[in-house]
Amino acid sequence: MRAERWPADLRGPVQRGVTWPDAPVLPRPRILRQRWLDLTFVHWAFEPDEVAHFFPPGTRPDTFEGRTYVGLVPFRMVDTGLPVGPGVPYFGSFLETNIRLYSVDETGRRGVVFLSLDADRLAVVATARSVFGLPYRWARMTHQRDGNHHHYSTTVRRSGAAATVGVEMGERLRIGPLEDFLTARWGLHVHRAGRTWYLPNRHPPWILHAATLTTLDADSLLRSVGLEPPGRAPDQVAFSAGVPAEFAVPPAPRSAG
Repeated sequence: MRAERWPADLRGPVQRGVTWPDAPVLPRPRILRQRWLDLTFVHWAFEPDEVAHFFPPGTRPDTFEGRTYVGLVPFRMVDTGLPVGPGVPYFGSFLETNIRLYSVDETGRRGVVFLSLDADRLAVVATARSVFGLPYRWARMTHQRDGNHHHYSTTVRRSGAAATVGVEMGERLRIGPLEDFLTARWGLHVHRAGRTWYLPNRHPPWILHAATLTTLDADSLLRSVGLEPPGRAPDQVAFSAGVPAEFAVPPAPRSAG
C-alpha cells in the first residue's frame, strides 16, 4: 500500500475495488495484445487550464501537485495481435510516437487522452482511426540504437510536422509518486460517436531508467496538435525497455455531449 506517499491530489475517489496505482483486474473478453519496447518518455508540466479544452466530455486533466503533464513518447510496437496466436500481418510491428495527456473521469478511472499517435504502418493508422476513433497519423519514422543511446525521428506525411529525440539511457530509477502518476494508467479515454469511451488495459509495472537528452526538436509536432511548445527543457525524461500489454472490450459508456 503506497497511498501515504502520494500527493493530496492523487488521493481522491478512485475506481471502486481498485487500489491505485496497482493494475485492476482486466475484464474479459480481451481483444488485443501488444508489446511496447524501447520507449522514451519526455514530459512537460502544464497548468490544467492550458490543456483542459482537449479533454473529452466526462473527463478532466488529472493533476500531480496541482499540475498536469504533456507527454511525448516515441517507441517500438511489436507483436500486435489477438489475445492468442501469432501477430497480425501488416499490423504486428511498427514504430510509433504519441503525444498524450493525463485524464481522470467522473468514476475516478485514470487514463490517457491521445492528441496524436503517429505510426509508420498505414494499415494500423486506418484501422485504429476507423474502429477506435483514435487520432492516428501516417508518418515516416526511424529508430536507431547504439549501445545505450536511442535516436528516434518522426515526420508526419502531408503536414511535415516532425520531431527528433535522442537519449542516453542511465541507471535504473526508483519509482516515486511522479512515476506512478505518469505510468500507472490502466486505460485510455476517447470521444467517439457522441460518447466518451474508456478502453481498459493491463501490463506489468514499468522498469524505468534515467535518461539524458542528447537531441530534442519537437516544436512542430507539438504545434500540429494545437499545443504551444513550452520553450524550456522537459520536466521529466525516462527510458524503459518496455512491457507487454493487453486490452479488453470497453464498458458501455454514459452519453456525453
